Amino acid sequence: MPSIKKGAGAVWAPAGFAFALAVHAAPAAAADIRGTVADALGQPLAAAALTLKTPDGQVAGQARSDASGQFAFSGAAPGTYAILANKPGFQTGTAIVNLTAQGAAPVKITLASKEALEISVAAERLNKARSGLSPQTGGSVYRLADQDIQALPEGANTSFNQVLLQAPGVANDSFGQLHVRGDHGNLQYRINGVILPEGISGFGQALDSRFAQRIDLLTGALPAQYGYRTAGVVEIETKTRFDQGGRLDLYGGSRGTVNPSVEYGNTQGNLSYYVTGSFLTNNAGIENPTSSSSPIHDRTEQSKGFGYLSYLIDPTTRLTAMFGTYDGKFQIPNNPGQTATPAYLAGAGVAGFDSSKLDERQRESNRYGILALQSSIGANFDYQVALFTRYTSVRFNPDPVGDLVFNGVASQVFRSSSSTGLQGDGTYRLNDSHTLRMGLFASTENIRSDNSSTVFPVDAGGTVTGAPYTIVDNNAKNGNTLMGLYLQDEWRATDKLTVNYGLRADQMDAFVKAGQLSPRLGLVYKATPETTFHASYARYFTPPPTELVSPRTLALFSGTSNAASNMQNDPVQPERSHYFDLGMSHQLTPAFNVGVDAFYKQVTNLLDEGQFGQALIFSPFNYAQGKIYGIELTASYKTDSFSAYANLARTTSLAKQITSAQFNFSQDELDYIASHWIHTDHDQKYTASAGVAYTWLGTQYSADAIYGSGLRRGFANTEHLPSYVQVNLGANRKFQAGELGTLEGRVAVINVFDRVYELRDGSGVGVGAPQFGPRRGLFLGLSKLF
Repeated sequence: MPSIKKGAGAVWAPAGFAFALAVHAAPAAAADIRGTVADALGQPLAAAALTLKTPDGQVAGQARSDASGQFAFSGAAPGTYAILANKPGFQTGTAIVNLTAQGAAPVKITLASKEALEISVAAERLNKARSGLSPQTGGSVYRLADQDIQALPEGANTSFNQVLLQAPGVANDSFGQLHVRGDHGNLQYRINGVILPEGISGFGQALDSRFAQRIDLLTGALPAQYGYRTAGVVEIETKTRFDQGGRLDLYGGSRGTVNPSVEYGNTQGNLSYYVTGSFLTNNAGIENPTSSSSPIHDRTEQSKGFGYLSYLIDPTTRLTAMFGTYDGKFQIPNNPGQTATPAYLAGAGVAGFDSSKLDERQRESNRYGILALQSSIGANFDYQVALFTRYTSVRFNPDPVGDLVFNGVASQVFRSSSSTGLQGDGTYRLNDSHTLRMGLFASTENIRSDNSSTVFPVDAGGTVTGAPYTIVDNNAKNGNTLMGLYLQDEWRATDKLTVNYGLRADQMDAFVKAGQLSPRLGLVYKATPETTFHASYARYFTPPPTELVSPRTLALFSGTSNAASNMQNDPVQPERSHYFDLGMSHQLTPAFNVGVDAFYKQVTNLLDEGQFGQALIFSPFNYAQGKIYGIELTASYKTDSFSAYANLARTTSLAKQITSAQFNFSQDELDYIASHWIHTDHDQKYTASAGVAYTWLGTQYSADAIYGSGLRRGFANTEHLPSYVQVNLGANRKFQAGELGTLEGRVAVINVFDRVYELRDGSGVGVGAPQFGPRRGLFLGLSKLF
């Protein structure tokens, strides 16, 4: 693909000017007639043809409903009109509207299907039954619907991790990492109720915001069916159709960004399907290690795809298949002005090396597939059984000379993980007061870790004693297993009090063998129709991630420029914790909600990860003890034309004594942490997010902001980085474009005040190179429904 960097401005500037002109020249509100088209179930209907007629039968305008069922007529004179709506497979619908100089009331047209709606009714019932398999009693839930994502400045082009940053207690980090409630990562992703097995971590976002109909972030002390990764459970309800049509979208702008995408779906008989694909390329694939506006050597190309197919076998049984794919290529950005080690320069036989000319690269792949059978037995038992598989890989290619003279080692690293498993969940409604839930999870994983490193031989004093040579260290760990069972009862003790209690049993056999019985208890008390309290306790068992180093690696590098600072390498253990959560939510008005939530987590073998080698791949380790606590405040307001939210979290994450993978740390750090409680490197005292969206004269204006008081830095994380704020602005509008029909234009400005801020400065426990947040960028988009 030819480079488009120089031409990007020429492509997008006229489009931006035209879009700004369209927004500025928008007709007055008095000339707009707006409304929605829906089926008999209340679900929006896209691609419905609408005709605006005068009392004498003249056509005054034509329009087509979008994916949300919305339509608009502009430029009509005040008067009385009839609106006719038509869509294949549905009867014609009509509505009468009176347009005055002040505008017209919103119109809703319901189209009755010419065919029976049993299929839609059955699918909707099964969707509700699937939701019933995953109760959210006792913990905290933050919901983001498709319209909330569309209301962000970048809309569905917003990366998945940036969408989650709008939730309370979610702290931003480099390389796309997120930290929820003071935990390092520890996030679990579920697609339509099925756990997505974790893989090797990389830079790319394998999940796409486009295919999400709704995203729920669950935190706190959760019910018994949630295990393993529990700092936050991300439940994704996917789109299942696109109402007999699709969407083409072209988005791009600053730093050579081009991001085309397509969505398409339909329902044919008992079969419903939805597919989406996107491609992204830009010159800022990874966070810049300098404060400059344009990174050096930071090109990326990323492609994503997702598909959903659902077949209704009978009114109570559905077979669903889902698949996803991701491929990413990354240049590793360079930090100019770095000084190479003189002894390494001499050993490599070069006079010098310009650090801005380094050529490190990384490639990532991610594939997953899920086959799920959902059904009911009688009126009281619902179940879903799913088979899943996932493959991920990361390949890091060094600069063979540059990395050697700067780091003393040039390592080509390949890591892969292949997982296959089974998940089953069931719900049995015993009576009006008790609902029993049970389930199982089992998976097996094969891991491959290859490392080919060029190093110098050195003596006891660290002096280079010969020419560089290569050490091959290839390891595999196959047959890793993870199994879990749970049983719980949701008891409606009174009309106001619901109690959820249960027990979970987990067993793992990988680099270590371990297991645990974990009780859970959650209470929800609805004091008034407007006020709800919740309290919960959970015992958690968290297996270590799969990016582990084999113990024999250490001995191979003795006497080289890549030798470990010490030879201690105790195995990484699973984390065990007690989690307590207490909160309240209150509905001040039908549109205005507020909430507060406090939490405390007491941990043994606290899991953390760090970047210890030259490759930007993370490796896990344990602290002997940990304690995490904090409080979250949330508020949201939503009407038809205006919405706003604000979140503030205060969190403390402390740990003591490193007890595994000790060879990654200097001895003075190990000694200090052994006798002192320290802040974990991902600890951020204050985290906040806020956003607003307002529709005026047919254009939706939006803004969002994130704030962080700064992640940790310095020796043993004893300091923290400066605080920062990033503000983003956006606007989008639907408009008629002649024969092209309805188009939607979007403009977004990221970091509008061009605030320069540093996420990492290269210091701290397990922290590698410095990384800065994004500089100001202008992005434009144009989409078309078809």
